[in-house]
Amino acid sequence: MNIVKPVCIVIAALAAVTILSACAPQAAQIPTAALPAGKAWAEGKEIYFVHTEASDAGIAEKLTNMMKSPVFHVPSLAKTPADSLAPVYVFENGVAGKGPLGFQGDVFPNPPGTAGYTPLRSIHLVKWADPTKARELKSAADVLAAQKANEVTIIQPGVVVNMPFVVWDGGKR
Repeated sequence: MNIVKPVCIVIAALAAVTILSACAPQAAQIPTAALPAGKAWAEGKEIYFVHTEASDAGIAEKLTNMMKSPVFHVPSLAKTPADSLAPVYVFENGVAGKGPLGFQGDVFPNPPGTAGYTPLRSIHLVKWADPTKARELKSAADVLAAQKANEVTIIQPGVVVNMPFVVWDGGKR
């Protein structure tokens, strides 16, 4: 039996498919962008988020320098109604880490998929009364319990930062 003819047919068919594939319209590529993400905590789980804008020029500059990516100064964010904001706990002292002030990572309540999620965050500065007794806090409940026990104080300087989550427990963008 002569196998040359069937082999030639297969080769011709493969060539035709290759040529037609090359000429077919390609699926549109969706542009993507790389942004440096910060690591933090939400409900005891590691999350990642980005900083995009801040209501305070000094904070915008600090975050730009820290992340090596522009964080825009948008003063109008400070006028966001309180019921459209969620807190983010930022540590002023305590456990050393990669948070914006050189201490542990931020703590977020209200991750995506929970009541009250918003990317717009009101900065709540957390300060340990005795930094030698500091421990890493990983949930808003931990932070509020430490406040109730007079281990930390929390102040709100009136700064709003847009901080959307990019990876969280059970999801990602």
